[in-house]
Amino acid sequence: MQKLSPNWPFNPRRIPFFYGWVIWLFSTLGFLFSIPGQTMGMAVFTDPLIDVLGLTRTELSMAYLGGTITSSLFLTRAGRWYDQYGGRFMITFASIALGFMVFFISMTDILANAFGGGAFILILLGYFGVRFFGQGILTSCSRNVLLLWFVRRRGLVTGIRGIFVSFGFSIAPLLIAWLITSLEWRYALWVMAGVVGILFSTLALIFIRDNPASIGLKADGGQLLPGDEKETVKEAEYKTLEQARCDPVFWIYSCSLGIYALFGTALTFHIVSIFSEAGRSKEEAFAYFLPSAVFSTSMNLLASWYVDKHSLKPFLILMLLCFVVGAYGLLHLESAWGFWMLAAGMGSGGGLWGVISNLAYIRFFGIMNLGAISGLSSSFSVFASAVGPAAFALGYDATGDYSFGIKLCMGLLLILLSAALLIRQQELERL
Repeated sequence: MQKLSPNWPFNPRRIPFFYGWVIWLFSTLGFLFSIPGQTMGMAVFTDPLIDVLGLTRTELSMAYLGGTITSSLFLTRAGRWYDQYGGRFMITFASIALGFMVFFISMTDILANAFGGGAFILILLGYFGVRFFGQGILTSCSRNVLLLWFVRRRGLVTGIRGIFVSFGFSIAPLLIAWLITSLEWRYALWVMAGVVGILFSTLALIFIRDNPASIGLKADGGQLLPGDEKETVKEAEYKTLEQARCDPVFWIYSCSLGIYALFGTALTFHIVSIFSEAGRSKEEAFAYFLPSAVFSTSMNLLASWYVDKHSLKPFLILMLLCFVVGAYGLLHLESAWGFWMLAAGMGSGGGLWGVISNLAYIRFFGIMNLGAISGLSSSFSVFASAVGPAAFALGYDATGDYSFGIKLCMGLLLILLSAALLIRQQELERL
């Protein structure tokens, strides 16, 4: 497939400031416009879909679980598409496809009536589509495209993006709920489909460029001159997907990022029930998110400022320690100190998770196969986010409380922490 000229429809070098900041804007918007494919984006439509499809809450949850797990199986292939076609094409394509799948979900009840049934299969397909194109491709490509434009300030730039993304994700359910109240659920989905599938895809096609070299610029700013390639040898080093699969560093980072997806999603999904078990109210359960967000944002900013001149290993170890602290606090949630250990541990660990997920694979494995390698890692995280709530629910059914699931996560975290301390981590990028 022939790529569009980087000078179409305008020459980015004529912009009076470094074009990487335009890429930063669209990278941030890519995360935000993936919300229809994120759990918080679809969860608001749960009750309307239950009503119109005639499914039980359990059946709809199983369709969401099936769609999410199935989508995770194809993310490595999608990562290879990124390596082959670049961020400009993939973000545009994923936005159009996500918009179409959101529209498809809005029509599932009409299609089910037309075919005389099959509501479960139809909504499963819809969930697969929004999870694959939204949480999967659009999120991953929006993350990767920015990494090529900054080197010296890569951690700081991605950290600043994380602040806006966290804020957008936190208010998205409220905005979508208002949209449903104002327009009804089907029209709300149509608005979301049009914004991401038509508006954002068009803007992405016009403004996104794959990398600075394609328009004659250097990462971090300045024009690319003869001989400059010698200064960026470190960015040309890379490993293949097969080499990454055989590298224990890939597995320690992927599993550490995945355990947060499992633990964090399970906690969020069952938070009211978990707090109730500890003798706390629903209001206290929801109040947990504010201090957690403060800890997360503060740690993210601090780590983003500090990480550009240091290796990732201490940040990984600290992240896992924070999650252990959070898990221990969750086991003692009935006390005030347990609540604050949970908020500080999971919040701070989540802030570090954002830093590590942005930087790990480009630092250890380079640019050339970044899409495929990060896609494989993302598939584990997406899979973990799907099974986490189910695993906690099964543990609750078997034992009568959530302590089994929490202790299991703590045990896994301690194993990962031991491995993180022992495994030698050699980064390609010279710091």
